Amino acid sequence: MSQIKDVNVIIDIKRPTPVLGFGKPLIIGTSTAGMDYTSYSSLEELSAAFPAGTEEYKAAAAIFAQANRPDELAIMQRKTDETLADFLPKVFDKDFYFLLTTSTNVQDILAIAGATETNGSRQFFARSSSLDDVKTIQNQKLLNTTVFYHTNTDSYPEAALVGEAGSKPVGSITWKGQRLKGIAPLEVTAYELKAIHDAGAITYVMKAGDPVTSEGMTSGGEYIDIIHAKHYVVYSIEFEVQKLFNNANNQKIAYDNTGIAQIEGTVRGVLQRSLIQGIIAKDSSGNGLYSTNFLTREQTTAADRLSRSYDGGNFEFELAGAIHESTITGLVTY
Repeated sequence: MSQIKDVNVIIDIKRPTPVLGFGKPLIIGTSTAGMDYTSYSSLEELSAAFPAGTEEYKAAAAIFAQANRPDELAIMQRKTDETLADFLPKVFDKDFYFLLTTSTNVQDILAIAGATETNGSRQFFARSSSLDDVKTIQNQKLLNTTVFYHTNTDSYPEAALVGEAGSKPVGSITWKGQRLKGIAPLEVTAYELKAIHDAGAITYVMKAGDPVTSEGMTSGGEYIDIIHAKHYVVYSIEFEVQKLFNNANNQKIAYDNTGIAQIEGTVRGVLQRSLIQGIIAKDSSGNGLYSTNFLTREQTTAADRLSRSYDGGNFEFELAGAIHESTITGLVTY
């Protein structure tokens, strides 16, 4: 996902008032010598560097055990004498979307979560068996970090969730109700489950006889699929418009209404694809609830045209979202 580019997309989520990279996990571990970014496509390949029983192996095993596992994952290790502040800047120029760590130390989690929030284009999944630590993380209001609470952190439940849900088409799923292989559901009461959710974590429980993830929200209270969709749309528009610039038959995208229409058409193409994938909502007639508004050449300034900078494009769409709960009212008569 790291790239040199000429296109920047800014997108905000407006709330009502009352691609390989997008499924690829990166596991951060620690060792005396450290290790640069390395990709693996199977446990067998990975085991040569990380034998069974190592933390990196356990995390990777949880990912690769899932039915919808990604084609590959990556691992990096920081040196034991290297701080996360020095290590993390090297991470975000690599090809991945989901960030995981072998550490359950709350200070390590906060450092990685903070860097992920600053970067703003990836998601970080952590695990914890301490509700106090979960609440400490929640207090940071991190929209790009998800904490998976589980009493058995050795099973890497957050890695299993990324392995199962992360490679499914963006917009096609919600992260609540996912079934994970190799993860034992917690036996908790409704009161205990509420406490976990109130602390800002998700977990794995039995519902109607099925083991499922209990919620699909980040520590900061946003839905995971919405963050995934936002990042996907931003990246896709940047990528496709950059490709438009690159493939202009060695000519140029003219600074006129024809050139502007080419850019707008590319943006609309991404939005239409996002509609088909389930990111964008439809109206009652099946039309996508999205729009674009691009200034004409005549509406731009002479200064913009002189600098060859076009900043007059805007788009808007309504998220399709998902139904997580339902109340159904019935009436019994004699």
